Amino acid sequence: MNLNTSWRQTASTLYKKPSDSKILGSVEIDVTDLETYIAKRRKEGVKITLTHFFMLATSRAIKKDVPELNTFVKRGTIYTFPTINPAVSVLGANGEMTSIVVKESDKLTFETSVEALNEEIKKSRKGVESGTMQLKEVVAKIPWPIRNWLYKILKTVFVDWGISIPFLGLKPHTFGSFMLSNIGTLGLDIGFPALFPIANVSFVMIMGGVQLKPWVVNGEVVPRRVITLGAALDHRVVDASHAGKLFKYLKFAVKNPEVFEKN
Repeated sequence: MNLNTSWRQTASTLYKKPSDSKILGSVEIDVTDLETYIAKRRKEGVKITLTHFFMLATSRAIKKDVPELNTFVKRGTIYTFPTINPAVSVLGANGEMTSIVVKESDKLTFETSVEALNEEIKKSRKGVESGTMQLKEVVAKIPWPIRNWLYKILKTVFVDWGISIPFLGLKPHTFGSFMLSNIGTLGLDIGFPALFPIANVSFVMIMGGVQLKPWVVNGEVVPRRVITLGAALDHRVVDASHAGKLFKYLKFAVKNPEVFEKN
């Protein structure tokens, strides 16, 4: 598969991340039956949530149908991340949002995803963060003008030039290969995310709140439980067709959650 088509190489030159390269999109999905399935598995002892589901479904979609979403730009060339490692937003020990990285999520099942995600969340809430995440505390103490210059230097070297900075723990996969955030747990119905400037990821997906809505099923309007997913994509490496493939797989996965019982 040729990731570096003529359009991709042109786009990586035309667009500057993230000020003018963002594509925004959203889709509504009926999760009524999926919530019933999740409730059944939870009673059986597998404490999955919609976040576990969409982390797995998005990871499998990338692996099976949209490998272009597991890419990043370095010096005008598109590269593939070696593994699929989502960064999932969680509440930190201080009550603020932070993120944890789940490694090789495409190989997880419902049971193993619960173990993997919970373990990373425990580390985060105990204040156990990587050196890179701890760096923010140091940077925050630097006076504004110098802090601004330092950030621009780091962004230029790490993101724009694609050069790893090992002593700061900054590598292409430091912030995961895509980002997933469930803002529905915070009481928000829908959101359109920003492409985190220092994280060189091709897309960020937002899970909104689940709402009861009128829905057409078999030609009849009935009340159903519906979630809205929002996404921001880096147009230098992907376009709307890739988002379409992703959402198509997610709709399939919602109707067939049993596929995630095995890897």
